[in-house]
Amino acid sequence: QVQLVESGGGLAQPGESLRLSCAASGFAFRLYGVAWYRQRPGEQREFVASLHQGGNGPTNYTDSVKDRFTISRDDAKSTVHLQMNNLKPEDTAVYYCNAYALSRKYWGHGTQVTVSS
Repeated sequence: QVQLVESGGGLAQPGESLRLSCAASGFAFRLYGVAWYRQRPGEQREFVASLHQGGNGPTNYTDSVKDRFTISRDDAKSTVHLQMNNLKPEDTAVYYCNAYALSRKYWGHGTQVTVSS
């Protein structure tokens, strides 16, 4: 059974950091690219960051998180992380883990991140 389970969300003050994790199981994780998306209330889900298979491939970030967020993966543990620094209120959203390969795409159930003073 394919599973992606996010963790690490919570409440943070502006300027603080959070580290999201996503544990994958049930598929050949190392053969998949990984990504994070987020969805703010009332808005569509949007791309945040991605990292191709192999871990040394190029990373991509949406402009609003460049230089603040870092995506990484550990294929030995089938996990993907999102280090989020200098958080802003507009980063408040539900964050979703995603794994993709050709026509296959898997999603986690999301973890809430709230940035507020």
